[in-house]
Amino acid sequence: MISPLLDGLLDPKHVVLDLRGRTAGEAVWEIIELLRESGELPRAQEFFEAVMAREEKSSTIANGGVAFPHARTELVGQLVLGIGRSRAGVPFGEKAELAHLIFVIAVPQQMVNDYLICVGGLARRLNNEATRQALLEASTPAEFLDRLRTDE
Repeated sequence: MISPLLDGLLDPKHVVLDLRGRTAGEAVWEIIELLRESGELPRAQEFFEAVMAREEKSSTIANGGVAFPHARTELVGQLVLGIGRSRAGVPFGEKAELAHLIFVIAVPQQMVNDYLICVGGLARRLNNEATRQALLEASTPAEFLDRLRTDE
């Protein structure tokens, strides 16, 4: 079971299943554009720059082809989560490891604990190979989120 905090961040209109971007920056921008279009992130360019600056310091790629690019910022008043999937994979970090599942998180400066609950919950779920495989096979954003919520 995922936390109510994380569950509240999962929105099908914030999920892109076929990322076109071939670089980390292009893929992250695609996801941020979804958040901008939905009204969740009006200052998208500033947020993108903050995320990429954070990513340059230390890549957020994790085991299993999952990345968690994020930034703590005054640009948002609440946690916002955008998700992208690339079957081909997008190179992240110095080693250009391929990320297939990308979770972009906008974190208000004062909400560090909520961010840790959110990313911890995602990391636990995505540590499971069967869960990652189910997400790669989902055919709609709603199905993707249902599979993310479901215990294996």
